[in-house]
Amino acid sequence: MSPAAPMLVTEPAAIAALVGAARDRGRRVGFVPTMGALHEGHASLAAAAVEACDDVAVSIFVNPTQFGPHEDFQRYPRSLEADCRLLAARGVRWVFAPTVAAMYPPGNATRIVVEGPALPFEGALRPGHFSGVATVVHRLFRLVPADRAYFGAKDWQQTVVVRRMVADLGLPVTIVVLPTVREADGLALSSRNAYLSADERRRAVGLHAALVEADSGWSAGTPVETLEARMRRMIEAHGIAVDYASIVDPESLAPLQPAGPDTGSPGAGCDGPAESGAIALVAGRLGRTRLIDNRLLATRRPPGTT
Repeated sequence: MSPAAPMLVTEPAAIAALVGAARDRGRRVGFVPTMGALHEGHASLAAAAVEACDDVAVSIFVNPTQFGPHEDFQRYPRSLEADCRLLAARGVRWVFAPTVAAMYPPGNATRIVVEGPALPFEGALRPGHFSGVATVVHRLFRLVPADRAYFGAKDWQQTVVVRRMVADLGLPVTIVVLPTVREADGLALSSRNAYLSADERRRAVGLHAALVEADSGWSAGTPVETLEARMRRMIEAHGIAVDYASIVDPESLAPLQPAGPDTGSPGAGCDGPAESGAIALVAGRLGRTRLIDNRLLATRRPPGTT
């Protein structure tokens, strides 16, 4: 017997009523926000939510406010029917797929401004991106008032920004961050991988190779500046135009302090990867396609300690 298809909901008021009624009955609700074009990485988030919660909602919404004027909003892959089949196989109860007009009604004029961890890296390269992310995620959290919301670690900076927003605004949701799902050769699964030509796909593994090199060198005590230079060279050797290749604090995304990184807790109301000494972040472009990736690096002792 085929699994039951999830209920497709397009109206904000309808999904809010369904989720609210479930929670009123004492049911734990999980939520997975996505932009669609789902792959096994998204499937892993849905499966984890189904395992931990009584009911699960997945949103599919290509959010225009997080795309820059020359980015890929119009060509971003959209595959709602296939997405619903994938989610049915994981036991998802609701798919929330609103229109742009429903999420941003005529006359809307309010955006969330995010700073701190939103400023470097993607924030610097894509002005306004994280304001768009924070605005739509906040709106989704209000419409889908779930107990737990699930995000993938591949978009690490995004998870940091969302967790910061949840803590700062006191939103009653626990953020769960799950590990990146990868192809057999290490390439992180991404909806944008569909853009890659065969040659670009072959070269894209340079991002993961650079992260593996960073992990090895970090464990051996190699200085951060040396590791960042190695990462950049390895990415460039694969014919990838480097946007950044950096090792920073995993929570603030600030440069590491000479005395050793601060490994403070990720913040209240968060379940996620274990504390880590640093994170290696990479981003680069293959033709018209831009990819990002990261790797958590284990805590290591500062030089001169035992």
